[in-house]
Amino acid sequence: MRPTALFMIALRSLSRNKLRSALTMLGIIIGVAAVIAMLAVGQGARAAVEKSIASLGSNVIIVSPGAPNQSGIRLEAGSNSHFSETDADAIRAQADQVLYVTPMVRTGGQLKFSGQNWRTNVYGVYPEYLLIRQWNVVSGSSFTVSDERGATKVCLVGKTVANNLFGEDADPVGRTLRIKNEPFRVAGLLESKGQNALGQDQDDIVIAPFSTILHKVLGGTYAQSFFASAVSGNAIPDASKQIEDILRRRMRIPDGAASDFTIRTQTDIAAAATSTSQTLTVLLASIAAISLLVGGIGIMNIMLVSVTERTREIGIRLAVGALGRDILLQFLVEALVISILGGLLGVLLGVGTSAFLASTQGWAVSVSPVSVFVAFGFSAATGIFFGWYPARKAAQLNPIDALRYE
Repeated sequence: MRPTALFMIALRSLSRNKLRSALTMLGIIIGVAAVIAMLAVGQGARAAVEKSIASLGSNVIIVSPGAPNQSGIRLEAGSNSHFSETDADAIRAQADQVLYVTPMVRTGGQLKFSGQNWRTNVYGVYPEYLLIRQWNVVSGSSFTVSDERGATKVCLVGKTVANNLFGEDADPVGRTLRIKNEPFRVAGLLESKGQNALGQDQDDIVIAPFSTILHKVLGGTYAQSFFASAVSGNAIPDASKQIEDILRRRMRIPDGAASDFTIRTQTDIAAAATSTSQTLTVLLASIAAISLLVGGIGIMNIMLVSVTERTREIGIRLAVGALGRDILLQFLVEALVISILGGLLGVLLGVGTSAFLASTQGWAVSVSPVSVFVAFGFSAATGIFFGWYPARKAAQLNPIDALRYE
């Protein structure tokens, strides 16, 4: 029998019970829509995490001090810092796989300006920090190497700080704010980076020369950490190894002893975050796929009922010369039509639901063509899989028994 004839027969059979066909199709519609929407949410979350990781900068390597041990009691990580500026100089001179490096100190500070105040994080770094983070100055200019060497009281402010101290859309360049009662001239306004992977506002920050914060604000001696950048993404492991070897030699750590510091790379952070988002995507897709499975069971149930109701019709067709494969194909096509139509409507509903979530909830969603094709293809496969048994049962009916069926 020609495919077009089979298709027309399937449509006529389904149109006899429009409500039942629609309800059967509903399971496929909901299943496909759920798969697409959940994959869109998962992929959107993954894209948001990757964008946030990328905002850290280019090929970033972070070196943090370890935890000291006093009388058998281990203190918090990072409280055992003996990093110095000369360590950073050694890394710059000896590590050929390191492009930029800067020591860092950080403190929380109350900022004041003309009756306004705001508490935020204040970072002391070299000018190279902006190159490592790929952070541009949108107004004014960055501080210089001369500012660093001279411990000049200048700073860069993030968008959040600027809005809260100077007012929305105000240009802070040239104004003087106080950090822990020390006057700092604002040299530049940083571009907005938004939230990081942990949900922290990266624009709520003040950046100033390392020596200024270390000596004039904190009154300290040592750096709290190092930020570095490898010459390329492929060079990150080699750069990390070079930094570790240099610091171990300078700290006189014996061979075989554990390093008294921790090195994390942008690759490590991205791998951990991406793994979490991938797990979330698989979990959401698996839950949604259950709806599609339930829809397939609904197709099998209705097709079995249809075979029972049309037993005499099947007997007549077999008696006038129809082959078993014609009967099998007829019912298989009916199941396929239900799943394909349901799949098409499910795709539209899934895309619409994703757009609705993005516009009303502000979620990051990403509907990829691959997820649409996978969901639609899975719906068609569901129709064939769950329609096969009822179709085979119809094709194996004995014509005489079918004609006598009441």
